[in-house]
This record gives sequence, C-alpha cells and structure tokens, in this order.
Amino acid sequence: MTVFRRVRAGLALALVAGFALLPFTTIADAAGALAVGKCGAYGQAFDFSTVAAATAAARKQCAGDCTTVIMKRACAALAIDLKNPCGAHGYAVRSRISSSLNEATRKCYEFGGEDCVIRAWACDAKG
Repeated sequence: MTVFRRVRAGLALALVAGFALLPFTTIADAAGALAVGKCGAYGQAFDFSTVAAATAAARKQCAGDCTTVIMKRACAALAIDLKNPCGAHGYAVRSRISSSLNEATRKCYEFGGEDCVIRAWACDAKG
C-alpha cells in the first residue's frame, strides 16, 4: 500500500468516526427551559447549547414576572384552567412527554382548576 493510500484511508476513517460521534455531542450538550408567568403567559426554548442561553431565550418570550424551569434531555408542560386562565395552573418537567403532560394537568386540578388544559409543552433533545 502506498503512502498516499494509507493517508487517504486514515482520513476516511477519521471522517466516518467524526460524523458518527457528532449526534452524541449535540444531544449531550442540549439544554432547554420553560418560563411560566401569570394568566397563561409562557416562553419556551429547546436544544440550546447552554442552560443560561435557554433560560434567557424562554424568559424573553414570557411576559411579566416568570418562573423558569430547566429541561435537560426532558420534556416540560404547562397546564392552565380554561375557565380562569389567570387562576390555577400547573407545570412539570419529566423524562417523557406523556408524563409531563399528565403531571402538569394533575397539578392544575390540585391547585383548584376546574377545566385544565395544556397551554404549552416542549421537549429538549431526547426527551
């Protein structure tokens, strides 16, 4: 085998290995946030490179004084009372979307909601 062929084979192997590892680096570094405000206000951000960037982006979308929850390879959901959007609400972060939707709705009812519905949800990376 000539030197040229060895170099070409080495470069091809390095390229294939690099592309194979690319999705794992992106997913592992992913971060998201859900900002929850009054009267159904919310903001969401997902697949950001840092928690700080995701938090800032979610808060920027949310009107007023908002609470922010972090998602790292998870899902977040916000449920509000449809009869009184400024009243009871609930939010949750769980590893699966179905769990976060159920928990947010359950919390809304727990805090006095009468007709709780999902207002917003988001999943970050593999959530």
